[in-house]
Amino acid sequence: MVTLFKAISTKMIGNIPAFKAPLLRLAQAMAALLLLIMACAANAQDLSASVDRNELAINETFTLTLRYSGKQSGGQPDFNLLEQDFEVLSRQQSNQYRVINGRAESFVEWTVILAPLKEGKLFVPSLHLHGEVSDAIPITVNQAGQVPAGQNRKAFLEVETDKEKIFVQEQLLVKVRLYTTVGLHDIATDPLQIPGAHVEKVDEQRFERRIDGVGHAVYELTYAVFPESSGELQIPSLNYVAVTGRRDPFSLFNRNAQRIRLRSDVKTIQVEPKPDSYSGSHWLPAASLGLVQSWSKDPEEFKVGEPITRIINLRAEGLRAAQLPPLPQLNIDGLKTYPDQPQQENQTGAGGVDGSRIETTAIVATKPGSYQLPAITITWWDTKSGRQRATQLPAFRFSVTGSSVTNSATPGPSGLPNTQTPITKEVEPKFWQKVAIAAIASHLLWIFYFFKLRQESRLYGNSHPAERRSKGREANKLKLASQENDPAALQAALVRWVHAQWPQTAGRSLIEANQILKLPELSKLQALLESALYLNPPRPLNQRQVEILVDQLLTTSTKQIESSQRAPLPQLF
Repeated sequence: MVTLFKAISTKMIGNIPAFKAPLLRLAQAMAALLLLIMACAANAQDLSASVDRNELAINETFTLTLRYSGKQSGGQPDFNLLEQDFEVLSRQQSNQYRVINGRAESFVEWTVILAPLKEGKLFVPSLHLHGEVSDAIPITVNQAGQVPAGQNRKAFLEVETDKEKIFVQEQLLVKVRLYTTVGLHDIATDPLQIPGAHVEKVDEQRFERRIDGVGHAVYELTYAVFPESSGELQIPSLNYVAVTGRRDPFSLFNRNAQRIRLRSDVKTIQVEPKPDSYSGSHWLPAASLGLVQSWSKDPEEFKVGEPITRIINLRAEGLRAAQLPPLPQLNIDGLKTYPDQPQQENQTGAGGVDGSRIETTAIVATKPGSYQLPAITITWWDTKSGRQRATQLPAFRFSVTGSSVTNSATPGPSGLPNTQTPITKEVEPKFWQKVAIAAIASHLLWIFYFFKLRQESRLYGNSHPAERRSKGREANKLKLASQENDPAALQAALVRWVHAQWPQTAGRSLIEANQILKLPELSKLQALLESALYLNPPRPLNQRQVEILVDQLLTTSTKQIESSQRAPLPQLF
């Protein structure tokens, strides 16, 4: 159009006198400028796209702003085109109308938070709406760490392992830390999943750390990883998505908030196979391993026919309870053993997993004499010193008193029990009369004794006076033991009191007795005693808490017995 205008004007200038030529050239220039402005207005886009930055790292995000100022309303661009190279983290739409210098304009704007899916040269594709097309925008995505870090980053991730090389089935601690200098909320994380390894989250902490003089809030997750095979163990990249800025409960859109995505680096750990020099029957790579033995009552008081419970606690630091082997069973002539189902427990913390296996066995001696329980030896691999070690529970010798348990019927020469032939005598009728009178009198006495016992049971309970005195003595001993801060003495007193209070639990351990009684106070007290007796290092008893639990236990047991006496049917245990 401009060229045509020049050609026409040139032809006209050739036919016009020379003095009028400058005016015509001025008119020609103004017309060309007008035509250029009209052409730009005709080519102006009603759909425009822009980004807040064109270069970023793979673990960072950027904002795409798309604006439509055309006359048509409704609809939206096809944002699915973005998902080929980017992950759409959030999308917001706003309708705006404003007046600037007396000129009114209205438009629809979309704000999209994008995260790149790969490195290299990428393009935000052209988007379409109502026949309008936006320009494609080039984006350069660098490797993580190539973009300036430190104070210029609002948030970043850090992955740390406690070891660079481990053995198969050995515990590896993986700490994932989220650092931020701005407020974050609605944090969503990917759970750590590693093929060929058992992963367990063991700790979660929040604290503050200064980096280059700048305070950072730190959100730390600790995982315990147990590789199941040797070779290279790859810790994959983890994704964290969060929203920055303050949460405004009165705003529907929170336009000032920004959703960000963070990605951690991939780490590789070398996993070594079991050493050829290891001679143990079970592969146990642990930081420490211990064996603790305890008894339900004083082992110096072994008697024939009376059961006593032996409790062995196998505990390992850095191993799960499922990895601990079963202990050898007892097979000694003169002793009958009744092993209980083993109990497995995992305790987690910042240091990882501590597994324990508790085996309980009831032992009954059938004849007196001197016995020795064999030593128990567990071979394991010390991950701290890198060598094989063995933990041994020494042999235990004890004596059993009493008489041998025999059958009541002694076999005769033929192998059958000896029997006597009853002798029949004729009795005079007067004798039967005497028997009838004695029977009636005895029935009357029994009725009188029954009512007397019933009256006493309302005051003292149904137990025998000697049994009541025994319960009282054991209760006093338990009360005194709770004030001495001696875990072993307290456990022995507690076991004796439970056996005296509930005779059906005689010969059972605290664990077995509590499975029958189901007393919450007894469970709490048992947990405190196990921590004080079996933990390495032991956890001191909370004296005040122990006294409160003992008082509650004594009160609860009395109420339970009274309620069972008022029940129409006896308890089924």
